[in-house]
Amino acid sequence: MNTKDKALDYFREGYSCSQSVLMACAGKSGETARAAAAFGGGMGRLQKTCGAVTGAYIWFGMAYGAPGLPSEGDKTAVYSRVKEFNRIFTVRNGTDQCSELLGEDLNTAEGKDNISRKGLSQKVCEKCIRDAIEIIESLE
Repeated sequence: MNTKDKALDYFREGYSCSQSVLMACAGKSGETARAAAAFGGGMGRLQKTCGAVTGAYIWFGMAYGAPGLPSEGDKTAVYSRVKEFNRIFTVRNGTDQCSELLGEDLNTAEGKDNISRKGLSQKVCEKCIRDAIEIIESLE
């Protein structure tokens, strides 16, 4: 199974968008699930930066970050990927903000009902997850 399919399967199982992206890239484990647990729904359902995006950022830190005190070069190796990821994701989706992507409030019963009724988890969230994986793979 490819990385994109793994990420979508995790999301459909009930993992958050952030967890799904990170676990597909870093492996499914308690540690990776916990590392991304606070970032779903646009960072703790604050609907700020999309969880698929933050999952990618965590992956870049794990894959390219220094294991100890980072040098400026170490920081650049991670930050340059984050910046390019963000540029491409925003071009594809118009924004990286969960609230703008969904157009509904994850924190209200009405918003949750609208998300379900409109199929936004499939139409929007799954697209963001697919895009995140595709962009990650293009930057490796």
